[in-house]
Amino acid sequence: MDESPRLEKTGFDRVLGFTIPDRHARGRVVRLGPALETVLSAHDYPPAIKHLLAEALMLTALMGSLLKEEESQLTLQAQAQGGPVDLLVCDYKRGELRGYVSHDQEAAKSVSTNSRLESLFGEGYLAITFDLGTTGERYQGIVALEGASLTEACETYFSQSEQVPTLLRVAIRSEGSHCVAGGMLVQHFPEGEEGRERLHAKEQHPEWEHVAIMAGSTRHDELIDTALPLEDLLIRLFHEEREVRVEPLAMLSRGCRCSVQHYQSVLSRFPEEQRAEMRDVDGTIPVDCAFCSKIIRVPV
Repeated sequence: MDESPRLEKTGFDRVLGFTIPDRHARGRVVRLGPALETVLSAHDYPPAIKHLLAEALMLTALMGSLLKEEESQLTLQAQAQGGPVDLLVCDYKRGELRGYVSHDQEAAKSVSTNSRLESLFGEGYLAITFDLGTTGERYQGIVALEGASLTEACETYFSQSEQVPTLLRVAIRSEGSHCVAGGMLVQHFPEGEEGRERLHAKEQHPEWEHVAIMAGSTRHDELIDTALPLEDLLIRLFHEEREVRVEPLAMLSRGCRCSVQHYQSVLSRFPEEQRAEMRDVDGTIPVDCAFCSKIIRVPV
């Protein structure tokens, strides 16, 4: 059964793009539901890790939906030492999301869902990578895992690496196995920016100040209010603007590339003697997919 009509009606698992022409601003707004729960259900994550991964998946959806080419991919990866989490990785491609957190199960149980990044990661870095589908080019920015949240670290990334004024807001509500997340990304691109100085040199630009104040007034409960359509949220925030253009961009789903063909391609790069050591008595090599927690038996 095709879930798209139901999800469009509820506002779950889709991306809305919007622009405010008079302010030279663009943005994305997302509300995740079933797709988020599917990713989170792959492992028995403690509450703090579940909350962290939900936030990371929302940020990945917001930033990934900025990509224009269908085959392009955004990857968000955090690596650290000294805390319960040593690796977090999420990616977005063609509206498909996947994510995984490697962590110390016992240590993570003592961390609260509103803990600062150092309590979760210790010391580490956040890398955001854009792989462009048509040209094959790769762009990566790296920032320290510092601040109150991943959302704050991603804002630092845009300030330092992209040099584009960016506001991010993420809200999460988790009750047992049910989880809802909402998020908004807003950016400012001055008219005729190409060939001119970047806007970061004009931090008090009145256009950006106005948009940032309006978008920043978004409340936590508004982002995750399933009775509030995303379009209505944008109207509520930017009702003073002469024009706000809204465009549905993508439906979102859990995506995993753990096919037999994919792992055959990966394993074929190993020497035959190593593949022989990996084979079970039935002649296949078992591969455990960290993203979806499935074991794929690969004939090689």
